[in-house]
Amino acid sequence: METVNIKINGVDVAAPKGSTILEAARLAGIEIPTLCFLKDINEIGACRICVVEVKGARSLVASCVYPVNEGMEVTTNSPAVLESRKKTLQLLLSTHDRKCLSCVRSGNCELQTLSKELRVDDASLYDGDCPNYPIDNSAVHMYRDNNKCILCRRCVATCEKVQNIGVIGVNERGFATHISSPFGMGLGETSCVSCGQCIAVCPTGALSEKDNTKEVLEAL
Repeated sequence: METVNIKINGVDVAAPKGSTILEAARLAGIEIPTLCFLKDINEIGACRICVVEVKGARSLVASCVYPVNEGMEVTTNSPAVLESRKKTLQLLLSTHDRKCLSCVRSGNCELQTLSKELRVDDASLYDGDCPNYPIDNSAVHMYRDNNKCILCRRCVATCEKVQNIGVIGVNERGFATHISSPFGMGLGETSCVSCGQCIAVCPTGALSEKDNTKEVLEAL
């Protein structure tokens, strides 16, 4: 296997030719945070959380899509990188339903974990207009709350590429962009097969299974 030699945070790393900075870093045990990345499924550089500094590059680059080159020097934790990640999180949280204490994913939420790691405790810094979406309860097995969605597109990619169903996608543009089914249909009106794969890959509480424990106990 042909390899290329690079430096990440001053550490010499031999990475397979054609791999990305993110892949090379993980091979070397160097952690770079991500929100939208799913290997071979969703590699789109959308969330910008994985940005790193490459010597000679004009700006920070998304490590999940940026290929390694011989002699490349990468810094994953410079002040500019950390500040960029923090600002990105603040912007994501500015339109996010921040009811973390009552959220089903509290304590197991990638967005929450990153906010703690980067000490983002001023989430209201960029507050302004905030879209308000109705919760989609039409499916028997799950609900969708787009007020907690960060548009990472993991669910869309998984539905299309893993399950080959493709009943959800990106609707509208700009500030109105949201994940939904065609023509605004509820998930229960589509050909969804209730596999739950979209729930498994969602980094927040935007998608969650319904809990019927109470009904089952009453029936018993």
